[in-house]
Amino acid sequence: MSGQRPIIAFLYDFDKTLCTTDMQNYAFIPSLGMTPAEFWAEANGFGREHRIDAVLAYMYIMLREAERKNLPFTREDLVEKGRGIELFPGVEDWFRRIDAFGGTQGVQVEHYVISSGLREIIEGSPISGAFREIYASEFYYDGTGRPVWPKLAVNFTAKTQFVYRINKGVLDVSDDKTLNDSMPDDSKRVPFTNMIYMGDGLSDVPCMKMMRAYGGQAIAVYQSGNRAGVEELLAKRRVDFIFPADYREGTGLDETVKNIIRKMATADRLWEENARQLRHLGEDVLPDQVELF
Repeated sequence: MSGQRPIIAFLYDFDKTLCTTDMQNYAFIPSLGMTPAEFWAEANGFGREHRIDAVLAYMYIMLREAERKNLPFTREDLVEKGRGIELFPGVEDWFRRIDAFGGTQGVQVEHYVISSGLREIIEGSPISGAFREIYASEFYYDGTGRPVWPKLAVNFTAKTQFVYRINKGVLDVSDDKTLNDSMPDDSKRVPFTNMIYMGDGLSDVPCMKMMRAYGGQAIAVYQSGNRAGVEELLAKRRVDFIFPADYREGTGLDETVKNIIRKMATADRLWEENARQLRHLGEDVLPDQVELF
């Protein structure tokens, strides 16, 4: 870690964490002539009936309903539908502000998405450029641009894989070998203690518990409709903090995140000082000890 700024990584769920509802609800589902309630009832019912993972089930229903209604379905079309996403207050300039604050504390801030939603729709949102990597469900497209297979399906337990990828700096989802190679803790690119996970509910619990177990921080945000569920996460010690989903400067969320960055930056400086002193001992004491023999 010596010689470069420590890295602090923010890991975000997307739906109801950065935007106000499920990302498919804004433009894709209405384009099918369905309400969100109708679409999700169909997808969830199909998944239960055929014992299919919920993420794979909704991806299949997207394909099936678009084909039934003879609607265009290309990667570009999905990206375009991401332009109508409604973000929570303050989200659009949150990343720039947090990056700048991290700079004042001597750390480098990185942002990642880990979402069960669709990468294509996220890429169409106005904040897609803020992320070092977007880990989300995604289709594989053939030469004509037609989606033919799930390329990646990110359900609630699969999310933890990407925490390890960020920890080790092995960001390529096709690289399992390097991910599983043994690596000393002090050589990992982003220590768990320098991670902050932000989500909104039960699908985030495995990552939230992982953060708390490994020394990182977990935050849940809420709208009025899901406050009770988020309070339960706090009561059961799944998260460290809960806040309304308001990312504007000066809010409780903003101030607490800055305090967490201060704490992590201070911990890194203390670690560096300890390492410097140990190196000093190694250089000045060990040669004299060797001469004794």
